[in-house]
Amino acid sequence: MVVAIHTCTTPLKLLYVSSGCRAALGMTPEFIIAQGGTHYIADSFTNTDYSHTFAEKQLDSDDEDSEDQSSVFMMWLYIKNAEDTPVLNRILSFKAGSCVVCVNTAYLDAPFNDHHELKVQALDGAMRLINVTQERKTESEQQARHGSRPRRYAQSKYPKTAFVLEHPALIETEETGRRGEGPLTVFVTGSVGEIIDADPSDLNSYPFLKLVAPEDISRVSLYIERLAQSPNVLFEKFSLLQRPHIIDGDIRVADARNTRIIVESLGAAAQDGVLLLLRKVGEKQPPTMGTTGNYLHAKVCSEDGRGYVSLAELISSDCETTDIGDIWS
Repeated sequence: MVVAIHTCTTPLKLLYVSSGCRAALGMTPEFIIAQGGTHYIADSFTNTDYSHTFAEKQLDSDDEDSEDQSSVFMMWLYIKNAEDTPVLNRILSFKAGSCVVCVNTAYLDAPFNDHHELKVQALDGAMRLINVTQERKTESEQQARHGSRPRRYAQSKYPKTAFVLEHPALIETEETGRRGEGPLTVFVTGSVGEIIDADPSDLNSYPFLKLVAPEDISRVSLYIERLAQSPNVLFEKFSLLQRPHIIDGDIRVADARNTRIIVESLGAAAQDGVLLLLRKVGEKQPPTMGTTGNYLHAKVCSEDGRGYVSLAELISSDCETTDIGDIWS
């Protein structure tokens, strides 16, 4: 399994590739990032088709939202390995702000069967099969005839961000005092600011567990440990602090007044790190302490469940609905 993060731009820019690419493609992450992601697509459709999948879609009406605005996709691509041999990959992609998080599974023994058109299954929104190649051609023809229209885009109902953390096995020894703080943040997408009050540049090498609500730290720590020991994708729901104290000297918001941001997490581990895709699903007030010293959890607020589908449901193991195999547990 290979985890990758790239921008939504055309041409796209690779930001992160996990070390699993050595076994899947025979190349190092550094080499793939330098060459660019679409450079290795072996299918005969144009490279811009892949980037077009994640482009913001224009709204055709005055609606502020559209059920057709998808952010979770599944597709099949042939990707060339170090010997220029096409390798079939099933790619599950999550759009998180201006970045896309991809979890790739390579099928090394599958024969090459050129995809002349890029077809993508949307797993949220309208949940339809999209022929990206034909859609892009149609839009280009319409723009040539009528010119560009003023652009209005739907806003994401459930903002997402992605973290890449140190692998727990690589954390420095207890003598450094680091283990109690848990893994540090290696990479985070800029969309983190849509979920909590934090700048991505301030989170580099920052302990992830310090962003987690105190009542959930123990559970999240165990979740990260389970990810490090499992080959599967695992899910968890927990709370982040809306205003974490990141920079010394900034005003510290007292725990009792720090709103909790409820997030749903999809996690996957590679040899050199742990990926967390977080999706905001609601907010709640800080819990109070009971007489026994335990947290009394507050009622969730600002959570609109209409049409909500959990990440676990999006990646159902039911092959009749999502075509995702047993590896997604």
